[in-house]
Amino acid sequence: MSLLALDKWAKLVTIISQNGGIFKSIYKLWRFDTLKWNGKLVGTDSLGNKYYENPYYMLGRSRWVEYNDYVRWDYDATQITPEWYGWLHYKTDRLPHEDPAKYCISCCAWYQKWMLPPEENLSGTELAYYPYSTVRQHIQVWDGKSVCSRPTPCVCK
Repeated sequence: MSLLALDKWAKLVTIISQNGGIFKSIYKLWRFDTLKWNGKLVGTDSLGNKYYENPYYMLGRSRWVEYNDYVRWDYDATQITPEWYGWLHYKTDRLPHEDPAKYCISCCAWYQKWMLPPEENLSGTELAYYPYSTVRQHIQVWDGKSVCSRPTPCVCK
């Protein structure tokens, strides 16, 4: 049996069937660069991201997120909500709905008056923050001419 590696082929068939078939497995492999198997769905966040755990994987690989389908291939680590960040990065073993502090923050109205909803990093997009400067620039843009070929200002009068 080990000569033909039938156990490996059986595991491959199991992974493909658990990910929804051949086409969905190829889509997940293309989108997330890996196929996970036997993961237990532990929750979802307000953005629709799904969080999974499989304790049989090695530490550091046993928790993962599958981003919502609306982001397609533009997913980013800043799209993880702060409630799930600690659990995903092994800072705590409590899920957000089990942690009393996070539960109180998410359900009490007087906490939310000063809190902003999480948003993704918008650097590199047209929605990025660009500060307005009121100071004159100290560095001039190079015009493409060498210093020798620039016209010198005439100071002889």
